[in-house]
Parts: sequence; structure tokens; C-alpha cells
Amino acid sequence: MFAHRYHSRAALKSPPHITLQPPFEWSPEDLGRLTRSLAEFAHAHAPVPITLSGFGAFVPRVIFVDVVKMSELLAIHAALLAHMENQFGIVDAAAKTRSFAPHMTVGFRDLTKPNFRAAWAEFQHQPVHFEFVASHLTLLIHDGKRWNICQEMPFLNQQT
Repeated sequence: MFAHRYHSRAALKSPPHITLQPPFEWSPEDLGRLTRSLAEFAHAHAPVPITLSGFGAFVPRVIFVDVVKMSELLAIHAALLAHMENQFGIVDAAAKTRSFAPHMTVGFRDLTKPNFRAAWAEFQHQPVHFEFVASHLTLLIHDGKRWNICQEMPFLNQQT
């Protein structure tokens, strides 16, 4: 609906997700080392409760479903950034200087300013509320056109 009504399809080029680690470049030949390390990381952490509540925006181009900054989400985010830096030397300078703003993107990049204003007028007061538990960490890989799921790594199952 959003893509058709506001002519913004860029958000459809990736599965719905909450970005914990900003994109980085990685050699396809070394993918096994990355996925093994991320699987070990995920297995060492508990599933993460997630609450989506309301819409937000990064004016003038991005509209998103807001993700509540719960302590478990903030902790897994910080732990993953530290893991990526310690294990692989991957550091996102912007992530070190700005606060984590978890969100699920609805429209961005190709959303024109007039369409942003129209969409934001419609969505800013729309109620939305979902609660769920994130059971796994997902590695997305960009193929030059879109983001694809490479591997899903389960978080520690606390029921065992």
C-alpha cells in the first residue's frame, strides 16, 4: 500500500528488520568465518523482546515504525557492535557518535519530499502496536539490487 500510494518502493528491497550493525563490506570467500562467529554470538545471547509502537520519521525522507528502546535491545546492540569490532575490526564511526535509533523502515530514499509530507500527515498519528520476541539474529547480504537473508542464527533457547 505505502509503496503504491506514495511511490516509494526502496523499503521493499529488504526483508523487514531492525538494523543492529550498520552495513559493512565483507569478502564472500570469508563468509564462513563471519557466519560461524555470528552464530556463536547469537547462541550466547537470550531472545530479545521487541515492541513496535507508533510511527516516526527522519525528516524529510524516512518514515518508519518506531521500535521501543528496551534494555534487552540496547544490550544486544552494544554487544554486537563490540563483537564486530573485537573479532573483525569492523567499526561504524557514525554508530559511535550517535545514539541507537531502532526502527523498521516503511518508506525512504525514493520517497519525494511532497510524498513524505503527505505520508507523514497520514501516518504520524496512526496507532500501531506489536509485541514479539526476536528469536534469531539475521545476516543480510546485498546482491547489488536488494538485501537478502544469508543466514538466520538462533539466540540461546532458554527453555532447554
